[in-house]
Formats: sequence, C-alpha cells, structure tokens
Amino acid sequence: MLSGELYDACDAELLVELNAVKVLCQQYNNLLPTDFAARNAMLKRILGQADDDTFINQPFYCDYGKHIRLGKRFFANFHLTVLDEAYVTIGDDCFLGPNVSIYTACHSTNPVERNTRLEWAKPVTIGHNVWIGGDVTILPGVTIGDNCTIGAGSVVTRDIPANSIAAGNPARVIRTV
Repeated sequence: MLSGELYDACDAELLVELNAVKVLCQQYNNLLPTDFAARNAMLKRILGQADDDTFINQPFYCDYGKHIRLGKRFFANFHLTVLDEAYVTIGDDCFLGPNVSIYTACHSTNPVERNTRLEWAKPVTIGHNVWIGGDVTILPGVTIGDNCTIGAGSVVTRDIPANSIAAGNPARVIRTV
C-alpha cells in the first residue's frame, strides 16, 4: 500500500487497523475540548508524528493515522479528514482551515476494475509555513511547496510550487509571494 502498488482495500488485516483507528478517533473526538493534555496524548497515539504543540480541533478523522507525519506547531480547525493510505507529510508552522480533506487513496475510473476493491495510494506532501483555507480538498500525489497559501474552497489536483498563492477548482497559482 505504502509503495504505491495495488492492494485489496477489503484485506482483513487492513480492516482491523482501520477500525482500531476509528475507535481512537472517536475517543479523541469525545474528549473535552479543554482537556489539552489528554487530546495531545491521544493525537500522539493516533499519528505517526506529532509534537506537544500539535493542535487539531475536534472532530478529526483519519484512516490509519500512523502514516500522518506533522511538523512543529501544526494547527487544524474543525473536521480535518485525512485518508492516509500513503504517507501524508506536513511541515512546520502549517495551518489548516475547517473542513480540509487530504486524500491519498486512488481508485480506477473503470467501474469493473473499481468494483474489485483493488486500489493504490500516492503520498501527499505539504511544506513548511503553509496556510490551507477552509473546505480545501487535496488529491493523491500532490506536493505543496513551502510558504504557500491555498484559497478556501480549492481543489488541489496538481503540485503547487513554493511561495505561491493558489486557488480555484482545480487550484492554480494566482500569485507568488
């Protein structure tokens, strides 16, 4: 799965992992919003990398969690969803608005192939000092460079170079900084 090869999304071992993380996410989402220590401890159980300053407003959803690597001082607002069948790597000092979705899982556009439940995954990488506005969707295989801003409501379908402001559907660079 992590190598980008085809895998069976209904594999029994994968389903056990997915369901275990769903339980942890439910527990995280049910913690008191003011219990910062318990929230941070739970995020460290769920995520592959997080620090003492990682802050994700509840609710938060992910598939495996362990494939998500967050840099220092990460902040995400309400309803962050990360489908981390491949690695999702986010740099230091990144801010995500509400309802951001990051997807790594890929499915065939051929319905016969898609119905086999075979899929593949592509990693997502987000650099340092990135601000992603609310309701942004980031698709599999995308890299967003350092110092970028992604406008609210954008759908990021391809790489965004460093020092760019991008917006739209599909997102395109509208200015450099």
